[in-house]
Amino acid sequence: MKIVKRLLSLGLLLAFVPTPALASSLVVDLSSNQIEITTNFTGTNLLLFGAIDRKGDVVVVVRGPLRPEVVRRKERVAGIWINRVAVTFEAVPGYNFVASSRPLDQIASEETLRRLQIGSERLHLQPVGPANKALASTFRKGLIDLKKRKALYSGKPGKVLIRSEKLFRADLKFPSNVPTGSYTAEIYHFSDGKAVSVSRTKLSVQKAGVEAAIYNYAHDHSAIYGIVAILIALFAGWLGGVVFRKA
Repeated sequence: MKIVKRLLSLGLLLAFVPTPALASSLVVDLSSNQIEITTNFTGTNLLLFGAIDRKGDVVVVVRGPLRPEVVRRKERVAGIWINRVAVTFEAVPGYNFVASSRPLDQIASEETLRRLQIGSERLHLQPVGPANKALASTFRKGLIDLKKRKALYSGKPGKVLIRSEKLFRADLKFPSNVPTGSYTAEIYHFSDGKAVSVSRTKLSVQKAGVEAAIYNYAHDHSAIYGIVAILIALFAGWLGGVVFRKA
């Protein structure tokens, strides 16, 4: 009921916007701006909803956090597989989700979609330093394919549902392996192939509970955490040896 009331409020807000502003009105909200990862976290969905002022298409893009990614290629040397070639890409989104009210190629031109980086294959992933163009392209494709297999990047865009040509909603899906950090949701209102309005909102993914306490301690006291981890491993090994020796 809370979400329904907020949707109605959005619709009423647009209804009373002065006429000159209607050319670019877009109101958006999220069911929650924060995802907490606990020990039993198996993934979650957030509801993104809003209202547009006139008939058109809506495209939702959620991406983040941005971090460097190293892609390596293994080669067999003397019967052993080892990492031989590596390419580092800067500012790679750990998560990239796309949803649209219609197929993307029916909403805007390829040039527009590439400029706005809508779609995993259209992300502007740049290698760090000089790199062979063909090699960088191969590694870039491999990185995107890997993210898709991990359900971190969208393959086929999700669905944006538009009701009464004004109210819209989309389910944002976050898998269990979603990285922690800051995310940005970009919502585009397209009309006649052009993005007439865009709205951006922030959300965060954070560890919570016991997992957060362990994670923070490991980063704040890395030396002590490492020693404790080694002692626990040694004790587990000794205990396992005792149990199996008695068996």
